[in-house]
Amino acid sequence: MRPPMKKIDYKVGDKVEVCSKEEGFMGSYYEATIASCLDNGRYVIRYKNLLKDDESRLLTETLLPKDLRPSPPRVRNPSKFQLNQTVDVFDNDGWWTGKIIGEKILMEKKYYYNVYFYYSNQTIYYPCDKIRVHHEMMFSGEWFMEA
Repeated sequence: MRPPMKKIDYKVGDKVEVCSKEEGFMGSYYEATIASCLDNGRYVIRYKNLLKDDESRLLTETLLPKDLRPSPPRVRNPSKFQLNQTVDVFDNDGWWTGKIIGEKILMEKKYYYNVYFYYSNQTIYYPCDKIRVHHEMMFSGEWFMEA
């Protein structure tokens, strides 16, 4: 049996990521900020990149703590990602976890990496500026950087 995840008490203004559980979006995380802490243990979050259906303003939602995680630490990307390295790719307004399965160099020696996505069984090329080092949150609440 897995130990329970350390409880995190968020405060207004904390940067978080929201785990999507919608079909077609499994395995993706969306950046948000805690807008309000409710008495029932839920949080009102405001997404950084997702808009309401009418596109009038940023989308807000009320969520349980289990649907949130703190934003992973920002670290400088390596000068070159390694084959089979687990990474997160920013696409469609969120971060998607995948694995580097190949690279090719395009014009001006800008690296594009071929990334395989587990949940969708797709491979897509992305430039370095859309990729970040992947981190996993441990049950202790500490971040672990995958190699």
